[in-house]
Amino acid sequence: MDEKIINNIKSLAIDMIDKAGSGHPGIVLGAAPIIYTLYSRHMNVIPNDNNWLSRDRFVLSAGHGSALLYATLFMAGYDISMEDLKHFRKQGYKTPGHPEYGVTPGVDVSTGPLGQGIATAVGLALGEKMLENKFSLEKEGKIFSNKPLVNYNVFVLCGDGDLMEGISYEAASFAGTLNLNNLIVLYDSNNVSLDGDTSNTFTENVLDRFKAMGWYTLKVGDGNNVNEIDKAINAAKKSLRPTIIEVKTTIGYGSLNAGTNTVHGKLLEKDDLAQLKASLEVPKEPFYVNEEAKKYFTRLIFERSSVKHDLWSRLFSEYRTLNHEYDKDIVDIYIKNQNVELINGERQWIFNYEEKEATRDSNHEIINEIARQVPNFVGGSADVASSVRTNLRDLGEIKDGHYTGKNIMFGVREHAMGAILNGLALTGFKTFGSTFLSFADYMKPAIRMSALMDLPVNYIFSHDSINIGPDGPTHQPIEQLAMLRSTPNLNVFRPADANEVLGSWQVMLNSHNPNALILSRLEQNNLKCTNPLLVKNGAYIVRKENRILHGVIIATGTEVTLALNIAETLFAKEGIDLRVVSMPCMEIFMNQPKEYKESLIPMGVKVMVIEAGSSFGWHQFVYSDKYLFTVNDFGLSGSRDEVLRACHLDFNYIYESILKLYK
Repeated sequence: MDEKIINNIKSLAIDMIDKAGSGHPGIVLGAAPIIYTLYSRHMNVIPNDNNWLSRDRFVLSAGHGSALLYATLFMAGYDISMEDLKHFRKQGYKTPGHPEYGVTPGVDVSTGPLGQGIATAVGLALGEKMLENKFSLEKEGKIFSNKPLVNYNVFVLCGDGDLMEGISYEAASFAGTLNLNNLIVLYDSNNVSLDGDTSNTFTENVLDRFKAMGWYTLKVGDGNNVNEIDKAINAAKKSLRPTIIEVKTTIGYGSLNAGTNTVHGKLLEKDDLAQLKASLEVPKEPFYVNEEAKKYFTRLIFERSSVKHDLWSRLFSEYRTLNHEYDKDIVDIYIKNQNVELINGERQWIFNYEEKEATRDSNHEIINEIARQVPNFVGGSADVASSVRTNLRDLGEIKDGHYTGKNIMFGVREHAMGAILNGLALTGFKTFGSTFLSFADYMKPAIRMSALMDLPVNYIFSHDSINIGPDGPTHQPIEQLAMLRSTPNLNVFRPADANEVLGSWQVMLNSHNPNALILSRLEQNNLKCTNPLLVKNGAYIVRKENRILHGVIIATGTEVTLALNIAETLFAKEGIDLRVVSMPCMEIFMNQPKEYKESLIPMGVKVMVIEAGSSFGWHQFVYSDKYLFTVNDFGLSGSRDEVLRACHLDFNYIYESILKLYK
């Protein structure tokens, strides 16, 4: 029966690709025995219960093999119809070109960009370890069960392309350091990539490299041997380390072009398709389903998985009984994205208005309070916690064998950090990761995947402008704000002071999409005119005109203080009466009703913008470039004042320039 199911998975997937007119037949024909073995003998899943907290996770890091996954899920009994298969890569169906989280039942992670899947899987595996340690069936020192409430494995299917990408090694190094033994990677090793044989591009010994990073390594010589693959997975599940299993396969196995790069992403010719179906012993008509094989496959998965599911249900019931005194069921916090109220009568936030404070320091105090209030709030930094001020005091560090803390030490691994945060968010955590804003580019692919999956990941970036002076242009972010703001479904917050940092977190903790929080190292006074409750509008007035509105200055971050000083001086000396609008989040403001936007920035008045970053994106508010006080060139090394003057962002230059606009 194994062979019949594998052959039916292959034929369905090939028919999907053929009808769609695009896809990747090579991985379908080469890796079908791997994915079949995994689902038929190991994956603990209930197809109609995707909220089961302790189910196994599967990540198709080689996302171009989506047809293989969809055909497998269909045969396994997931809610994927024949019409979905027939409309592979078509709008409105559950079978998009690459796997998408939230679109297809059974897809745990959106994948496609190579390397992202395996790195996100590391986050899923870490999340399991943290949940396993979080939920204990213990009360008053008495252990009620030796079975953990949460206990699952994370399986990954990856290819040569995934392992060429640098992110996979950042993530694998992190996983090896933490000994995430619940992570099992199945490496579809066929020595072929899109442009040709990997002897041209990828000749290292992969297993030796993983072994050096602390992984358990195994090799399966025959990728068509289900029993050999099964044996290797069983060994991996007993390992005390993360495991990679190299499975030697032939890309496009059974095709006339087997073993060549031609079959990677090119449709099979009609004669090739006909001979292939004959060798698979399936009818030549498209979309054939062996109902007997499908029922057998479905039953195999259900009978095995239901045992674990029933045990988990009993343990869950026991946990509820032991923890009945909780007002909220803490497990639900990880299943539902529950709201958090930071600004209410119970918690009084008192900020110092006399002494200067950087927003990175304000944020430090706020996130430490959040960590005490919110059980599933965790995060870390890319080895710069002391600089970005994101350490959570007295709340422990995540280390090998110790997964109860809240501080994650990612090391200098920005790219992997972003993807790992995605995995943690998929596990139910409200996560944050931090580094300098100039390094946001390292994280862009992972940030993009956060936005695609609509995950509540919070990226904290400090050292936000040319204000950092002596560090020079390599560390002075210019284009990063524009890059982040151009990303759909990502809110970018650049708060002016502690009040706006608090208001930003009130929004961020209750959003279902990712956020970027941009913080400064520059110390300034907190402002009495800012309001945390108004950050939710994206922008609001911090200085109202005294008599006649002569114009509006829009500013963000530390430049709000600069804008206020310029406006006050212009009014006192020249009688020019300017309104100042703080815009901590452009994306939220642009989604406000037209009436609100025009109440802040009326039609027909002069509008100026002050921000220590690229002008890109600000032209929608101004008449011409002369109204923009931004930075479009890389910075330089020097004192803060020297750099500001060189970049034309100092008080005198902006004051005189605005004055000229009214002369």
